Amino acid sequence: MSDFTRREAMMLAVAAGLMPDTAVAAEATAAELDALGEREWQPLPKGDPLRLLLDRGWRFHAGDIPLEPPVGHHQTYLSVKAGNARGAAAIDWDDSDWETVCLPHDWASFQPFVESANVSQGYRPRGMGWYRRSFRLEEGDRGKRLELQFGGIATHSTIWVNGSVVARNFSAYNAIIVDITPFARFGDEANVIAVQVDATAMEGWWYEGAGIYRHVWLAKRPALSIATDGVHCDPRLIDGRWTVPVAVTLESISDAPAAAQVTAVLRDPDGQEVARQVAAAEVDPLASARAALSIEAGGIRLWSVETPSLYTVEIEVREQRGVDRRIVPIGFRSMAFDANRGFLLNGRPVKLKGVCLHQDHAGVGVAVPDALLAWRLQRLKDFGCNAIRCSHNAQAPEFYALCDRMGFLVMDENRIFNPAPENMAQLQWLVRAHRNHPSIILWSVFNEEPMQGTQAGVEMVRRMRAAVHALDDSRPVTAAMNGSFYAPHNVSQVVDVMGFNYYPDDYDRFHALNPAKPSTSSEDTSAFMTRGAFASDPARHVISSMDEEAAAWGATHRKAWAEIATRPFIAGGFVWTGFDYHGEPTPYEWPTIASFFGVLDLCGFAKTAYDIRRAQWIDDAVVVGVAPHWTWSGHGPGREGQSIDLLVTSNADRVRVKVNGRVIGEQDCDRIMGNRFAATYAPGLLEVEALKGGRVMARAVHHTAGQAVSLRLKPTRRALRGDGEDVVAVTVDAVDARGHHVPVEQRKVRFAVSGATLIGVGNGDPNCHESEKAPERSLFNGLAQLIVQADEGRGRVTIDAQADGLKPARLVLPVLASEVRPFVPVEAARALVTEWRLSPAFAERPDPALRPADGDNNLWAFTRSGTAVEPDKTAQWRIWRAALPERRRIRAEGGRLLFDQVAGRAELWIDGQRVSVKDQAGIGAIAANVPAGAHEVALLVQSAPGEKSGILGTVQLVGK
Repeated sequence: MSDFTRREAMMLAVAAGLMPDTAVAAEATAAELDALGEREWQPLPKGDPLRLLLDRGWRFHAGDIPLEPPVGHHQTYLSVKAGNARGAAAIDWDDSDWETVCLPHDWASFQPFVESANVSQGYRPRGMGWYRRSFRLEEGDRGKRLELQFGGIATHSTIWVNGSVVARNFSAYNAIIVDITPFARFGDEANVIAVQVDATAMEGWWYEGAGIYRHVWLAKRPALSIATDGVHCDPRLIDGRWTVPVAVTLESISDAPAAAQVTAVLRDPDGQEVARQVAAAEVDPLASARAALSIEAGGIRLWSVETPSLYTVEIEVREQRGVDRRIVPIGFRSMAFDANRGFLLNGRPVKLKGVCLHQDHAGVGVAVPDALLAWRLQRLKDFGCNAIRCSHNAQAPEFYALCDRMGFLVMDENRIFNPAPENMAQLQWLVRAHRNHPSIILWSVFNEEPMQGTQAGVEMVRRMRAAVHALDDSRPVTAAMNGSFYAPHNVSQVVDVMGFNYYPDDYDRFHALNPAKPSTSSEDTSAFMTRGAFASDPARHVISSMDEEAAAWGATHRKAWAEIATRPFIAGGFVWTGFDYHGEPTPYEWPTIASFFGVLDLCGFAKTAYDIRRAQWIDDAVVVGVAPHWTWSGHGPGREGQSIDLLVTSNADRVRVKVNGRVIGEQDCDRIMGNRFAATYAPGLLEVEALKGGRVMARAVHHTAGQAVSLRLKPTRRALRGDGEDVVAVTVDAVDARGHHVPVEQRKVRFAVSGATLIGVGNGDPNCHESEKAPERSLFNGLAQLIVQADEGRGRVTIDAQADGLKPARLVLPVLASEVRPFVPVEAARALVTEWRLSPAFAERPDPALRPADGDNNLWAFTRSGTAVEPDKTAQWRIWRAALPERRRIRAEGGRLLFDQVAGRAELWIDGQRVSVKDQAGIGAIAANVPAGAHEVALLVQSAPGEKSGILGTVQLVGK
């Protein structure tokens, strides 16, 4: 069974105070809520045991760092040589005054809202930025395949390792995989990663964030290893029998042919072995090879939306010098799109009750922690959502793993519509990286492209579809079209499934003209709602949540689903959108900075659309909701005696409405369009009963709240994992003297957090310009949210909330001792002198001022610390010359220069002054004070006949 069921997700929402006083008695008992509150967020299993997390200890600089052009021939000559990056990409660049950050990191989420910034990106300046990270590799890592894996960088990026460019990437949404083996350094010398990020580039018309906003990993694998994304093991049902074809791509960095044994083990959801297969493979040096196996699965448990049973395929590649492993979750399910019956899962029609989803969340932007991502998906499950369209790009790897585990059906979408090599490679990465996920049912090659009705567009789609099917022949390809359906040349002719973005009036016509073509709504609705507002006020950019307003191209939540639900041949729909998102502020612009489209707001708080969709989409429990709230007195002009229109949504047989215990109406339920009632307002209690078979199965209740007297804090979970990554979202609201939520409260709340880090705040208001990082936030229509991230180790988190005129609130959460994911240690950066110019040998002591002439790149050798000069027959003199690393503090205050191993007699000179002498010819240390402002070091060494000489160890510049 899944760890995340719809019922459990509903309980979580109730426990967190995110659902109205709705059906608590019918949905979950108090004991169930207590038990659920103690559940931990369970991190995703390790699919690649040989990876280390590289999220901690990054240095960040906001803005670009201009690079001065090289001066002179010598500097120009070196500037284009491997390992000789200049400026902020240089190995010895002084980043000591840069900010220390942990990943994921979205620097745009820290920015203020500025009217002159791009409207589509949410009026936040993005610009450019730099990241740097140093790490060491042990001598035991020599000979391994070493790989950096960036989950996503927004937007354009250049990556250097040890002064060499190793990757350039021009998309925020694909992973960047870099083999750093040729560039790696081992032992005491650090490896330096530098990343320049250009977020002025835009790939979308929504908020895209800025920076390294997904996880980064360092993989250390044997010389013969499994390629990243190199396992394909998507199950197949052939002639009534389930098999798992397994293809494993192997790569070798060895200098000789290597033979390996490849073992594939299928395990059931309980971890028990089902079957295994073994194959042999041989790989040539610096080449790749493919091993193919097939596992007979026998009797299996099917993966479905209700019971997303996950098996695993464990791959082991064993070779003389090491073992590499992968663990790949898979699901056994059959799927098909039928032109008349819609989508079939395991042979049964399943209506796609989907949402489109961007990546960002209040307070954190696109740098969404794993636990918060899981909670966001739980919120979708809560209102009956079973499908997600990745709009309009690949999501984080954790998203797909969670969808597998929670039972979502996913349309995975490509970002750039272009079959040119660079963009085709991004599409191929998308398929190769995600094709094992049982949640994915459909590949989308574009969204709303102007060329969709042209011959050129058709040819582009043909090539992209062919590339997808070459990598995955089990899933169909679609394109999200917004017109040109009947053009003589249009892409619906060459996709497997027709995707309609809106245009419900064309569903029937297209189906009649193309009776063999399966169809789905790929995007629909685009209804507007401001959470907690129940009357529109255009002057204030406020839109009623009574499901009355939608974009000109869309429809209300009720009308849009009516078009889909009544047509079996339409596989389903994807509401635009599941959550509100920053940017694309439609229908208003400045000062509006976010959308109004979501079923949930930016914080995941429910709008009226949440109850509408619950009634439409939930089939296994009785639900009921009512809008608006019932606090229309005591907070300004009252509405006593006035008629208030009610929208009641339920999937029951009938609904009954009561005001202060008196029945004012009862109707048969219309679960798609809802039921309208008119109630005369009187303070007290509004209650709606949902009846099935004549019995009350669920209730929705709103109390008239009095004046707020105190704050309240409600966490989404009652404990955190002490792994340094876990987060919890905490709901902030105000209550009256009876403990009732006050839905009209707007006061600013101040926070103090200890034992954890406050990483973001929000309130769901699309017009709010308050900082999403400050320890304060105004309530918006009664609610706000703060997100805290646990420290590492056992402890507790204390959160205090204060607001003027209200009793403060305190929340204390335990932090449980938990396993910490293996990570690359953070070590203090050292200023090492590693690169030297080495003079020719001299029989007589040379002048210490001697240096290579500008343009002389031949007489003086390029050498490194730790590289000895081979023995001379007679004593010889040589000069080692280098620039001192630039460290601002040492340059200002002075420091010490330490040579730990020098062979031969030596003189140490700094900026033309002799500062130390080593009289002994044997191996020993030499050190000296470095005066403030010093720039250059020269070491004169006289070799002993028949002995190695020179700088045998490290050279380090340290502060006083």
